[in-house]
Amino acid sequence: MLRLLRFSSATISNSTKFLHSPCRLTSNRFLDIYQLGNKEAIEKERARLKDEMNRGYFADINELKQHGGKIATANKIIIPSMAAVKFPALEVNHSVGSNVKLPITSIGNGIEANKSEAPKASLLCLSFRASSQAMIDSWSKPFLDTFKNSKRVQLYEISFIDSWFLSLGPVKKLLLRTMRKSNPHESKDALHRQIVYSFGDHYYFRKELKILNLLTGYMFLVDKFGRIRWQSSGLATEEELSSLLSCTSFLLDEESKK
Repeated sequence: MLRLLRFSSATISNSTKFLHSPCRLTSNRFLDIYQLGNKEAIEKERARLKDEMNRGYFADINELKQHGGKIATANKIIIPSMAAVKFPALEVNHSVGSNVKLPITSIGNGIEANKSEAPKASLLCLSFRASSQAMIDSWSKPFLDTFKNSKRVQLYEISFIDSWFLSLGPVKKLLLRTMRKSNPHESKDALHRQIVYSFGDHYYFRKELKILNLLTGYMFLVDKFGRIRWQSSGLATEEELSSLLSCTSFLLDEESKK
């Protein structure tokens, strides 16, 4: 028993080292028993294995060296609502243990909040590896400074944890408790950074957003209907920051005119 306790303690004390492991293995690498006779499920898993083998950690490293994480430049203007696609639904955990489904919208996604209180604009910053935190900060800090007094804007920094071990119930709870101690205290501004975590297999979530490189950070500006109206990746440039802030202001102005 003592040995088990020591093992658990050591695991949690080093948890931050494993949050963003470079390994692409995920929690659902094996088919469920009932799917063994399902030809479609087998073919789907086969295609997934081929995809992940063709795109590995070293490919991400080489790509990062070439462009520094800038997969594509940011939109200069807002994406028209008719052309915008929905951000995939994602369940995340706060360090206090509560969970929420993102993006929070005015058309209902399982939240109990009043629909009129749904944010008019939300910046979702995605980080799959710890190396991308500086990239996330280059966007979130100026965004926070600009809209800190707005109650109609939300900012989420989402860390993805693929490790099956860290996704286990007891380990997950201890990990969230550890992260709660390391997270900065909530500010008194109307807008503050909400640091959340998503556990488990994110392969199909990434496929929907066409995310390949896991070493860079990804930013998505979502409107009140959960549609992606602006997006970027990597470190922010002054021009790209300007486009993010103007697109956010456009969404707020658009709502106020209605």
